[in-house]
Amino acid sequence: MTLEALEIEKLLPAEFTAPGLTEAEFLAFCDKFPDCLLEYTADGVVIVMPPTDPENSERVVETVAQLRNWAREHRPGHVMGPDGGFFLANGARRSPDAAWFDAARWEAARTPGTRFPKFAPEFVIEVRSPSQRIRPLREKMEEYIANGVQLGWLIDPMDRTVTIYRPGRAPETLTNPASVAGEGPVAGFRLNLERIFAA
Repeated sequence: MTLEALEIEKLLPAEFTAPGLTEAEFLAFCDKFPDCLLEYTADGVVIVMPPTDPENSERVVETVAQLRNWAREHRPGHVMGPDGGFFLANGARRSPDAAWFDAARWEAARTPGTRFPKFAPEFVIEVRSPSQRIRPLREKMEEYIANGVQLGWLIDPMDRTVTIYRPGRAPETLTNPASVAGEGPVAGFRLNLERIFAA
């Protein structure tokens, strides 16, 4: 890692304007920050986020584990965590904390010579960390829905809320729920929030 990158890491989270990045250019930028999470907005802004704290990481791991365990038993497909990413139709490159997507849809979307075809998962979850402002997360959830995601949950452990996002409907917020039930592509899934809120 270069001295320049190390100096930038002292300022994280950080944003850089770099419109029109190709996949190769974006991945090369990611290589400069191997311990960070990078996203790219539709407006051409690279967002570099430092590693999260252990408590929030535990919340995310618990969320992914519950979704993975349910999918293995009831709805085969792909489950991924925050180290994966999607190239959305609007040009953004996003990495939800958890996602489920249909394997057949993914295979149909894959394009030779690219790592990230334009593709939106059916279901995403974002878990707010203490350092994240709520407004950008809400905007990201709206972006997911506008780009083809069928169901999204924004979990805010600080406020003990879950906001549900669906196409064509206003967001619905649940306050202090013990669990939240899936619908549509993940009908039958129920996320137990006890450990997520308690972590």
